Amino acid sequence: MREQREPSASENYFWPAVWAIGLHVLIFGMLFVSFAMTPDLPPSKPIVQATLYQLKSKSQATTQTNQKIAGEAKKSAARQTEVEQMEQKKVEQEAVKAAEQKKEEAAEKAADAKKADEAKASEAKKADEAKKADDAKKADDAKKATEAKKAEEKKLADIAKKKSEEEAKKAAEEEAKKKAAEDAKKKAAEDAKKKAAEDAKKKAVADEAKKKTAEDAKKKAAADAAKKKAVEAARKSTEEKKAQALADLLSDTPQRQQALADEQGDEVAGSFDDLIRARAAEGWARPPSARKNMTVVLQIGMLPDGTVTSVTVAKSSGDGPFDSSAVAAVKNIGRLTEMQGMKPSDFNPYRSFKMTFTPEDLAL
Repeated sequence: MREQREPSASENYFWPAVWAIGLHVLIFGMLFVSFAMTPDLPPSKPIVQATLYQLKSKSQATTQTNQKIAGEAKKSAARQTEVEQMEQKKVEQEAVKAAEQKKEEAAEKAADAKKADEAKASEAKKADEAKKADDAKKADDAKKATEAKKAEEKKLADIAKKKSEEEAKKAAEEEAKKKAAEDAKKKAAEDAKKKAAEDAKKKAVADEAKKKTAEDAKKKAAADAAKKKAVEAARKSTEEKKAQALADLLSDTPQRQQALADEQGDEVAGSFDDLIRARAAEGWARPPSARKNMTVVLQIGMLPDGTVTSVTVAKSSGDGPFDSSAVAAVKNIGRLTEMQGMKPSDFNPYRSFKMTFTPEDLAL
């Protein structure tokens, strides 16, 4: 609805001023018309009429009488004039009073009209304010309804968005699960294939190791048999030599007996050196760096019962792993039972002695 403009102060006094001016103009017009329409009054006549006769000869009494009459006539004329003036003044006063009354009535009418206009304006203002309040309330209700609608739409949009996100998340999770399952399946296939390859490789290695172990066992058995045979032959040869030496000692001169004993001791010593090398070769682990022509000298300590007490490097081969492998191989001998029962004179050289080892010596 179009908003009514509230009249200003100048506009509020405009129409009363117009009414007042119009009323004054009307009053003055009525006075002018009343004066114009007033009938001409007959000239005033003296109440007392006297005819003066001028005599040629007048007496003093006559003169006084005449003067008195003239004075009375003058007074009468003055009174008449005064009465006329009073009446005229009365008429004018009545006209002014009537004009003032009309003016007051016009002012009252203007005031009433003003009050009516003010009341009308107040009612219009109140109606306008009420309408404004109603419009504001309607606008506020419309705004609230719009906001509520927007909130509801936003709520629905949020729900739809959340649902869409949940569906997307669920789809992503399902896709991830599917991909994970495929990856797991693929990995399982690859692992199975890899495991099969590893199992085949392990089997091949195991077969190779088994074959090598069998070959090594066979070689070792042959070597043990050869060593045992060599030891047994050495033992028999030693016993035979000892017996022969004993017989020679009993049947020959002391010089001959000493020479035969020294020769027999050297032979026995050589047999035990071979035995120590053979036993060390049994527990030797060849290092990758071992090469031909490597030589290491070990300092070995033993007890009369054949127990190895100490093994140290007296002279290195220049290759640490080979030196360590030789030391470990001799220590692994533990005890040579064949040395039990030796004469102290025969054993003394083995309490602390040096031996030379090469890869060829240990790879028997």
